[in-house]
Amino acid sequence: MSGTTEKEGGADKPVEAMSFEEAMAELERIVQELERGQVPLEQSIRIYERGEKLRARCEQLLAEAEARIEKITLDAQGRPVGTEPLDVKE
Repeated sequence: MSGTTEKEGGADKPVEAMSFEEAMAELERIVQELERGQVPLEQSIRIYERGEKLRARCEQLLAEAEARIEKITLDAQGRPVGTEPLDVKE
């Protein structure tokens, strides 16, 4: 392999089909490659753009996960009585 991000791992997989873990792993590889600074400008632009798509995918998947999380509500005696949406602080 030439060591370029576009040929590694799931780089050929559509971003929309990636799990959170896959997207994060590829995003980390892109960051490392860009930080090394040994990628030609045109390729840097391409992988940066893919990195932006991966970042958006991770944010989307996290938002979906947060929407599914609920917290358990307790009565005055501390017994579980139900659930309510989790308050997400931004």
